[in-house]
Amino acid sequence: MTTPQSVPALGTHPAAGSLPGRAETREQLARATYDLLVIGGGILGISTAWHAAQAGLRVALVDAGDFAGATSSASSKLLHGGLRYLQTGAVKLVAENHFERRAVSREVAPHLSNPLTFYLPVYRGGPHGAAKLGAGVFAYSALSAFGDGVGHVISPSRARRDVPELRTEGLKAVAVYGDDQMNDARMALMTVRAAVAAGATVLNHAEVTGLRFTKGRVSGADLRDRTDGSEFGVTARLVLNATGPWVDHLRRMEDPDAAPSIRLSKGAHLVLKRTAPWRAALATPIDKYRITFALPWEDMLLLGTTDEMYEGDPADVAVTEKDTAQILDEAAFSVRDQQLSRDLITYSFAGLRVLPGGPGDTSQAKRETVVSEGRGGMLSIAGGKWTTFRHIGRTIMNKLAALPGQSLAEDMTPMSGLPRKLPLPGIANPRAVEHRLLVDGPAPGPRMAADTARHLATHYGSLAFDIARLANDDPELARRIHPDAPEIWAQVVYARDHEWAETADDVLRRRTTLTIRGLATDEIRGKVEGLLAERS
Repeated sequence: MTTPQSVPALGTHPAAGSLPGRAETREQLARATYDLLVIGGGILGISTAWHAAQAGLRVALVDAGDFAGATSSASSKLLHGGLRYLQTGAVKLVAENHFERRAVSREVAPHLSNPLTFYLPVYRGGPHGAAKLGAGVFAYSALSAFGDGVGHVISPSRARRDVPELRTEGLKAVAVYGDDQMNDARMALMTVRAAVAAGATVLNHAEVTGLRFTKGRVSGADLRDRTDGSEFGVTARLVLNATGPWVDHLRRMEDPDAAPSIRLSKGAHLVLKRTAPWRAALATPIDKYRITFALPWEDMLLLGTTDEMYEGDPADVAVTEKDTAQILDEAAFSVRDQQLSRDLITYSFAGLRVLPGGPGDTSQAKRETVVSEGRGGMLSIAGGKWTTFRHIGRTIMNKLAALPGQSLAEDMTPMSGLPRKLPLPGIANPRAVEHRLLVDGPAPGPRMAADTARHLATHYGSLAFDIARLANDDPELARRIHPDAPEIWAQVVYARDHEWAETADDVLRRRTTLTIRGLATDEIRGKVEGLLAERS
């Protein structure tokens, strides 16, 4: 690994239109009465806040950690129809997923998602035959209206050209289909920005310490700002519990006798350096229901996932040695050993899928969304898939409008009256953005590096020009944070002033890819913390 260059001494660079300070936001939250308080800044809570604000409601969104700080930034980074659901006959579900996938990747956030070709290898003695998988990928593409081409079967030699580390021993054929890929943390942050642009008030690192009640009904929450210990409260006509793995914890604040409503499934992933470029992903059947992925992502390789029952504290979820061994062993079905060396691992992460309570194997459980109302009137939402985050937001809003005893319906625009495919901030053709960044680089001085321009274009869209202006105004901010990563120091300032970054992990793990690349050195972390402390 290249030794990091000396990190520049960076001063305060407040950007125009910066976010209000935390004290100002706390005061605003405490002073107003909101129509809806969303507790939980994962993608389901964020999407609901976005749609509620679009509908004209006064919305507050809080999270005990960072936005998308848990499960929502620990996914397989896919927008997909769910090929495995065809195995259970869920044809309608796959078609609905495809509709949402296409809407996000083509009209809502084409700047944050990209098409990805998948190869599904058929090995001698595997759980499925070539004819069955060929028919499966054809049906899968048909349910997507053939928008990603026609699912078909190719020869092992052709597949090897696109996936150089593909294991060919015993390989009979390769089925081909298309889906989409994203950086989940970036997609979530852009949705937060969309919610704020629509009028929502948001605050991360704000922990609920208790619920407020009026005449037996939940009417808000008491909170503590984890950054400085300040305590404040939020009053709301309706409270939505969207805390993911912690949903039952908050339900017990409302009703100490509340029975468990969910179960948790742990999914672990590994990130590795690539030994060669990949132009397609692998989706390898492990058994009748499970598939393991090998995905080219952020110039690295993402392996996973596992699927096992989890009963511990959600805050303690982590990748174990058993998880690592399982992921590498399952990847070895289709990936050559030289790409699976443990020396290539740069990062590992685990998230918790929230599943409806009940018996059975978690790998066969439906990824459905469950909405329930507690004895104090608090609504709780759990489950769902990243791909359908917009649909879930609309569904929850329709449920809110239909609640008896609530007057939200008369104050909100029905979902049917709102644009169905409202784009996220920064929407633009990423290739055009990349071109402009390269052509309109700082002068005098060196042009922006090609990989940096590409990274900014595909993670910020047209908002990349705001980062470029910071770099143009101060050449120190145009420097790479680490020589082996495309990110520049202007992104740290931008994250501080425009993306609610409060901690070094907020910046290094979710607003950039430094941690995932294994490049978040102590020196870099210290400089990031220094920049965050200089918040204007």
